[in-house]
Amino acid sequence: MASTAAVPNLAFRRLRGPRSAGEFAAAVRRAAREIGEQVACDARYIGRVEAGEIRCPNYAYERVFLHMFPGLALTDLGFSARETVRGRGARSASGPPPAAGHAAPSPSARPGRTPGPDPDDGSGGPGVPDIHDIPEESDVLRRVFMTSGTATVAAASLGFGRPHASAAPRVSLPAQRRVGEAEVSAVEEAVRQIRLLDDRRGADGLYRRAARPLRAAYELLDAGTTARRATSDRLHAGAGELAISVGWLAHDSGRLDDARSHYAEALATARLAGDAGLEAHAFCNTSFLARDAGRPREAVRAAEAGLRAARTLGSHRLVALLALREAGGRAGLGDRTGCDRAIGRARSAFERGPAAGDPEWMSFFREAELELLEAQCWSALGDWSRAARHGRRATVLQDAHFTRNLALYRAQLTADLARAGRVDEAAATGHQVLDLLDRVQSSRIRGMLAEAARMLEPRAGAADVAAFLTRHGTLPGASDGPGRRTEAED
Repeated sequence: MASTAAVPNLAFRRLRGPRSAGEFAAAVRRAAREIGEQVACDARYIGRVEAGEIRCPNYAYERVFLHMFPGLALTDLGFSARETVRGRGARSASGPPPAAGHAAPSPSARPGRTPGPDPDDGSGGPGVPDIHDIPEESDVLRRVFMTSGTATVAAASLGFGRPHASAAPRVSLPAQRRVGEAEVSAVEEAVRQIRLLDDRRGADGLYRRAARPLRAAYELLDAGTTARRATSDRLHAGAGELAISVGWLAHDSGRLDDARSHYAEALATARLAGDAGLEAHAFCNTSFLARDAGRPREAVRAAEAGLRAARTLGSHRLVALLALREAGGRAGLGDRTGCDRAIGRARSAFERGPAAGDPEWMSFFREAELELLEAQCWSALGDWSRAARHGRRATVLQDAHFTRNLALYRAQLTADLARAGRVDEAAATGHQVLDLLDRVQSSRIRGMLAEAARMLEPRAGAADVAAFLTRHGTLPGASDGPGRRTEAED
């Protein structure tokens, strides 16, 4: 079957206007939430659309785009009519797209298939795209994601492809397997799905399952051969980013030694591939981990190494984040002057705005995150009132899409308010964190909240504080400190 060269979608590019691909992707996610959809849209997806690689979006994206641009049809947005697209889109063309607010039936709900997981359990359904929606109108990539070693382990271990992860067989890759576009895309998609689930629910419960597709990705690196250097570079980058994502899950769930190992693996992969972007990301996370592990000098050194790696990447936002990592380390050293200077550099770089060189993984780094990281610096330096001021601003600015981060920001603010003596406000903010903990599973956040509760205990005579402490005391492992885990989390 002859392949058709992709034709750039200039109409869609015009609709994006002056916004960066990352900013436009964020607008797409916001529009999705307005109509009850959840799409894992990011800068790379927008790039694929504009490059003409996605000739027709899946039904969820179609509903979102038509909501964003009322009065326009898919063809007005530069897409091909659904009935002209080969594969899944063509087979589905006989029926109209479902009405807004009603998800298209997933393969797990079709006759003859075992029913899929609960729609809101983080593994498929309306809340999170299931594996059959990952490759937009691409049967080839869907088959590879479900049959290749990387794809099968990723899908099963994260609950995308089967009702129960434990039912998935272990898949070993044959020696000298030729790696192509489909396998590399499967690795990249595994990274996106882990990030999406973490944004919504936190790391606990994800870490052990996410480690399995990571092993499969490195099996591809070890046993596979590639036809093109570009494919090899993407595979190294994808495996490295997957190592960082899994390392973050370990970090957030209190497994700091595991996180350190995964970040070191990503750094080694970056060095082998000569990938400055991956190296900067690995050093960024290593700095963050060192700060949390009580190694502030290492945090500073890792941030400085990340800044050196980032020099040629053209991303002011990445420079800003790495400067904040340095500031966090300097705060841990008690270096108020050095911390303040690093924060100043971070704000100057951030104010230069987004750029084409901004990495895809930095979608979380917005003004709210900048405020939160500055709040943590002042907290480490003992300036509780100043920390609380920035913490309040972080909670106001944070996008509700990042549920886990919203819980984190409020937990930080609760602790800073308690230290600053604003106990009633601390108790009220603590209740807001508790409201989110039925959806967010993060040992780090629960540890921060437990620390805040201990600081409020001397003021338990106040009614608002007593109510918060009573409610907090009902949490499993409520007495655990930061970084500790309960048996239930394993």
